[in-house]
Amino acid sequence: MKEIGELQLPDDVRYAEDHEWARSEGENTRIGISDYAQDQLGDIVYVEFPQVGDTFNKGEEFGTVESVKAVAELYMPIGGEILAVNTALEESPELVNKSPYGDGWLIEVKPADSAELDTLMTRDVYLETLKGIK
Repeated sequence: MKEIGELQLPDDVRYAEDHEWARSEGENTRIGISDYAQDQLGDIVYVEFPQVGDTFNKGEEFGTVESVKAVAELYMPIGGEILAVNTALEESPELVNKSPYGDGWLIEVKPADSAELDTLMTRDVYLETLKGIK
């Protein structure tokens, strides 16, 4: 397990309480799980995705991630329509561990309300939250 200071926590993403992240990509938003979440789960072996075209509200479960330790539900940090899923994870789910903010992204959505992104935690607030967990 990584120490708090070893975690990758980019400034250009927003964080949800359930450890998902969201990054604005033009008009769309890319979503994944944080470095903290992948570290706690251990080696990721499978990701269950929603269907492209599905619509979810903020906080709704959109899939699961399975590791050698556990199965964790994935929750929408913002509401929106699923535009894409990272099909590379079907063959290489370990990308979530290796590059949680890069090649290990999970889904891309068209936000229902782009202002929801502003309700998520900044890096500094998320870091303080993590310090309270440890």
